[in-house]
Amino acid sequence: MFFLNGSLYGIWASRVPAIAEMHQLSESLLGILLLSMAAGAIVSFPLAGKLVDLYGSAEVTKKIAFAYGATLVALAVAPNVWLLGLSLFLFGAAHGSMDVSMNAWAGEVERYLKKPIMSSFHAMWSLGTGAGAASGYVAVRLGAEPMLHFLVAASLCLALSLYFGLIPWKSPVAAGQKTDASEATPEAKPASAKKKRFPLPQGALALAGIIGFCSALGEGGMADWSAIFLVQVTAVDDGIAALGFATFSVVMVGMRLVGDRIITRLGAVRAARLSSLAAASGSLLAILAGTLPAALCGFALMGVGYALIFPLIFSRAANDDKLSPGAAIAAVATFGYGGGLLGPVLIGLLADIFFIRWAFLLLSALALVIAILAPVLAPPADNGSR
Repeated sequence: MFFLNGSLYGIWASRVPAIAEMHQLSESLLGILLLSMAAGAIVSFPLAGKLVDLYGSAEVTKKIAFAYGATLVALAVAPNVWLLGLSLFLFGAAHGSMDVSMNAWAGEVERYLKKPIMSSFHAMWSLGTGAGAASGYVAVRLGAEPMLHFLVAASLCLALSLYFGLIPWKSPVAAGQKTDASEATPEAKPASAKKKRFPLPQGALALAGIIGFCSALGEGGMADWSAIFLVQVTAVDDGIAALGFATFSVVMVGMRLVGDRIITRLGAVRAARLSSLAAASGSLLAILAGTLPAALCGFALMGVGYALIFPLIFSRAANDDKLSPGAAIAAVATFGYGGGLLGPVLIGLLADIFFIRWAFLLLSALALVIAILAPVLAPPADNGSR
């Protein structure tokens, strides 16, 4: 499901230029439409968390996968800008809600296996985005319109969803069991959880959300600004500059593939702390050296540094002892999307004032914040251990 979610997102991302050309969108209008996709995701998080807690993560994930494929086709057939905006909102909502439910499902698998496995799931998402983007390249080379491309992709999504629907997995809620958070008596639950339909994270989970904000800001900054950084700081052309994010992404996937073994060996806290220090060191290397080889090495270190942070955050949320898995994952996902949205904007503002080279110091500083807050990523039973 992680691969499926990533591939559909990668397919869309690979055809954004074609969709923009179809509707003759200006850059500013395209930016507004992309914000509607982000808004759909953020709105969907608490709703998806509630559905997961009511019906179980596995069932919710399987059903959302169908909707996700349908909204992808809607993007290609939207006849005007208004309906494109609505389709993007729904696409973002399907993507975001599946993000919550599949991470909750992964948390259940982790508890069942009694060992870290979240990083491998996130590696599959990264591989999926790469496969989706590659399909876009092939479709463009073959002259396929987005409608045909998206329809084929949605059909594959339907087939895979039907196949995965046969997996004999019952979430604890669907099986009539109780999670640790749901076992608490009404008197033992926080007042906020009793009064609010969508309770906000508190304590360690709220700090884990801040870690997610910092990590997503860094990842978003790399996605949108790494190429510009290389052009302006190392004076390379656009083609060479594309190597920056490619290096970051490839290293991140590789790190996630081995991440579960690293977390098992080091523990969640130490893995998070060393990862964040690698991210801070990488950004400082790129900033201070100012050469292409050093910058690429720095970006590789940043890929190492950011790779394990979100798997650790979602694993911590899925096992929270105060909020149910659905509500906890929805909460930290909201923090993460907030960072992803604000990051590129903040870096752009700082670049206008201080130049892009020094704007990247924001990433170094936030990576150090992750290192400081790393202890909150310990499993609830031993929170505070180093």
